[in-house]
Amino acid sequence: MKTKREVTIYDIAKALNISAATVSRGLKDHPAIKQETKDKIRAMAQEMGYQHNFFASSLRKRKTNTIGVVVPHLNSYFMSSVIAGIEKAANQEGYNLIISQSLESVSKESASVKTMYNSRVDGLLVSLAGDTQSIEHFDFILKKEIPLIFFDRVFEDPNCTSILIDNTQAGYDATLHLLKQGCKRIMHIGGNLQSNVYADRHEGYKQALEDHGIAYDPELVIIDIRGGQLGIKAAQQILDMEKLPDGIFTSSDTSAAACMSELKRAGIRIPEDIAIVGFNDDPISRLVEPRLTTIQYPGYEMGEVAAKTLINKLKHSSGDSMNTIMLKHKLIARESSSKKT
Repeated sequence: MKTKREVTIYDIAKALNISAATVSRGLKDHPAIKQETKDKIRAMAQEMGYQHNFFASSLRKRKTNTIGVVVPHLNSYFMSSVIAGIEKAANQEGYNLIISQSLESVSKESASVKTMYNSRVDGLLVSLAGDTQSIEHFDFILKKEIPLIFFDRVFEDPNCTSILIDNTQAGYDATLHLLKQGCKRIMHIGGNLQSNVYADRHEGYKQALEDHGIAYDPELVIIDIRGGQLGIKAAQQILDMEKLPDGIFTSSDTSAAACMSELKRAGIRIPEDIAIVGFNDDPISRLVEPRLTTIQYPGYEMGEVAAKTLINKLKHSSGDSMNTIMLKHKLIARESSSKKT
């Protein structure tokens, strides 16, 4: 079967009896070309089914106006908020996005980075997978001087900018809030400690206890708990304890909400028996009963800042850049932790 040949600017030029250079300028809306000629060129291009060869153009310019984004997963309110912020800032500057999820796997993350590189992205925005322990798989990106920015889950490297909140302080603030409510036996439900965000929140929890003369008890720490189903398992583990905690700080609102629901089903009063603080300020925190106290994590702002910082690097490659950009978090007190009225 004979394949249909791609229409070129030379075909349009021949049909209109003008030069290919004029066609090229007309399609680019060049001011030197009369509007009447531009209209004829565009009409003929549409009639003949002309498609701009973006790939060939990008090779000539050595620029695709495309940003690669690699995240651990897409099915969370926080990450969708970050991507929305990235997309807004990128689109305002004429950039498109290629988005991939690592599914918490460093091997999938590495494959995604290679795909981004082969797609000739101008720069990369990455939130690292849970089992990423080094960034060797980004070495070829750095050697090619392709700008690389980490956000949320980051890795400290002098060649990369990191954008995050002070997770240690946030964990401290959440635990301190429970201490101020009179809680003495506070449990922490956290994520994979290989990840900076969960390790830092756990560290903040420990520091707050130490500063208030309360010994750290490993039995009151449940690690690698993420998502609603695991929140239920955490609640079941709590209910099996001889002495229940009087406060719980979780590293996600979804696990907090699921845990709270299961505890209430077992007859535990929230916050009278156990006060609970979550993390992220997901919509679920305002829908559960009682409404969930949480740490507000500015996901949309993080996305905007990440994209703007990357685009600034692309525009001013020789300029100095900050290695760490710290955004502000905020504790939002609601009924789930209000023991004192």
